[in-house]
Amino acid sequence: MLRILVIDDEDSIRRLLKTVLTRKGHDVLLAESGQKGIDLFERTRPLVTVLDLHMPDVNGLEVLARLRTIDPHAAVIILTGYPTDEKLALARTLGVNEFLKKGFSLFELGEALKRVTAGTGMHPVPALGNGTWNR
Repeated sequence: MLRILVIDDEDSIRRLLKTVLTRKGHDVLLAESGQKGIDLFERTRPLVTVLDLHMPDVNGLEVLARLRTIDPHAAVIILTGYPTDEKLALARTLGVNEFLKKGFSLFELGEALKRVTAGTGMHPVPALGNGTWNR
């Protein structure tokens, strides 16, 4: 089981990720803003954080920079609906582990989780091409 923090201002994305990841046995924490996400990250130290790039209070790049000061090794997957080369390059310099474009499939999410947890000894359930995960 992984502890996964989802930081996204879109309620539908938070609910979707909570439902899918909880059904797979993960402990999923939710934050609806950048600052709340930073505070929750500091208190709970999740192994993986799924972070929206565009949020109204504290944007995803600022959140990523703050998370890196708290724990430089925690895995971070950035979600974005509007990727730009400049923002993606900056996220890479800040140490993001993976990117997912909103509209991602369950397979893409499962593969991203597998890659970011590969060195931890924790292995999420692999995704299947039909959008379901198999145990």
